[in-house]
Amino acid sequence: MIPIPQYPLYTATLALFDAKPIPYYLDEGNDWALDIQQLRENLHKARGNNIDVRALVIINPGNPTGQCLSFDNMKEVIELCYQERLVLMADEVYQTNIYLPETRPFHSFKKVLMSMDEKFHQLELISFHSISKGMIGECGRRGGYFELSGIDPKVVAQIYKIASVALCPNVPGQIMLDLMLHPPQKGDESYDLYQKEYTGIFESLQRRAIKLHEAFNSMEGITCNRAQGAMYLFPKVQFPSKFLEECKEAGKNPDDVYSMEMLNATGVCVIPGSGFQQVEGTYHFRSTFLPPEDRIDAFISNLKKFHCDFMAKCQ
Repeated sequence: MIPIPQYPLYTATLALFDAKPIPYYLDEGNDWALDIQQLRENLHKARGNNIDVRALVIINPGNPTGQCLSFDNMKEVIELCYQERLVLMADEVYQTNIYLPETRPFHSFKKVLMSMDEKFHQLELISFHSISKGMIGECGRRGGYFELSGIDPKVVAQIYKIASVALCPNVPGQIMLDLMLHPPQKGDESYDLYQKEYTGIFESLQRRAIKLHEAFNSMEGITCNRAQGAMYLFPKVQFPSKFLEECKEAGKNPDDVYSMEMLNATGVCVIPGSGFQQVEGTYHFRSTFLPPEDRIDAFISNLKKFHCDFMAKCQ
């Protein structure tokens, strides 16, 4: 089971193994929260169609949606997986990108699991993390890890065997991973500089997330949930009916056309919502808030001008 909107590599990976994705939709009207009842219904419907559902993927904080799940919502997920005998696969690679720490802090699924009744501790949980995200953001280094909890030792042995086939490990990635897991500590020569750089990056991302969120919501026909985590906003666009009809006649996705015209007009590359899947009849795009802070105002100004011109042209 995978969330919609989704991270497309999950469906691509499933296709490689001739497996079938079972989608569940995040609730945009409730800050992209998980609807446990819908999860259960989709699961039982798939099993009723003779699909052997084995695992549930949760991306938290979300990509492309930028939400951060509440503690209680995560407990509901764990209870569901325990009751339905599902492996819980927790993609937690954006765990340090948390912009509302007081009202919506990050909790790992392992932490939530360990806070619950002991009977749940046998749940099969796989937690993922990466150097590609967070404050380190070393996308080119390619390093990460996953932790196995409650997995049968025979299965773990097979996973190690598969991993051992890679005889040429990515040394720079391993070095970066060690640095992420063991950052400078108080008393270390580089501690003060590390804290200054880390805090500076985080606070800048936080300011940019707020500024871009406010900008999108000021544009005609656009609504956008606030980024609670990750690096993304996923605005919804209400296109004029004339434009939708023209796209239908041309056999094109409206958000594809919009995103390409934005690229041509501004040089800004966003990803159409259709690339992540979305509720039928809705249109979105994914934007990061990663442009350098000294350029974010010009970035927003260009987006606003493009959107205003686009909507006027499409009326």
